[in-house]
Amino acid sequence: MTASPNRRTPFYLLLVASLIVNFACTDKGSEKSAASGAPTDDDKIFYSIGVMAGMGIAEFELTEDEFAWVARGIHDAAMRQEIIASPEDHMTEIQEVYTARKARANAAEAKASADFLEKEAAAPGAVRSDSGLIMTVIKEGDGAQPQPTDEVKVNYHGTLRDGTVFDSSVERGTPAQFPLDRVIPCWSEALTKMRVGGKSRIVCPASIAYGSRGMGSIPGDAALVFEVELLEIVK
Repeated sequence: MTASPNRRTPFYLLLVASLIVNFACTDKGSEKSAASGAPTDDDKIFYSIGVMAGMGIAEFELTEDEFAWVARGIHDAAMRQEIIASPEDHMTEIQEVYTARKARANAAEAKASADFLEKEAAAPGAVRSDSGLIMTVIKEGDGAQPQPTDEVKVNYHGTLRDGTVFDSSVERGTPAQFPLDRVIPCWSEALTKMRVGGKSRIVCPASIAYGSRGMGSIPGDAALVFEVELLEIVK
């Protein structure tokens, strides 16, 4: 969980995704219908390209009609057909649409997250710090307590407020290792309150997580939930 994710430019990702599709789909003469049935291994490769394109445009919060035009643009670029509107001519408008929809989505997420945080803070055993971090001890540790600059090894399971998993070393089957001064402030604070062998549920407001920008599948202004087990202080 890095503290400083690279700033993303979603409309740029849209263009990159379109270029990926463009290079991947070079068979101009193909008349194959839309994908159906069980995918082959090759099908999964091209489906993954589609997922990349979709992730690049997800934050535009498209309607079905708007997506139909996006899909047509990807198709025309990928199949090297005539382009009826050039991205370079509409960069300003694309940025304006993104900014407005991002702000709208963030406002809705911020309100829902605020309600969620109040509910979490009222749960039995929950303790809220001045930063807004909410911690509930699942299992007390009996080992050493890490310092802010220590490197630690942990197992964690991270979800959005609705339970959607966005990152999990538990699911990967491999503990994570990192210095506490290079992760989001929520983690730095929470782990220094724990002892080796302990496990806690930590709830992070966006202000000490990924803020209004979000990160990957994490929306802007989103509260995050982690179950974290402190395995070791790495010397």
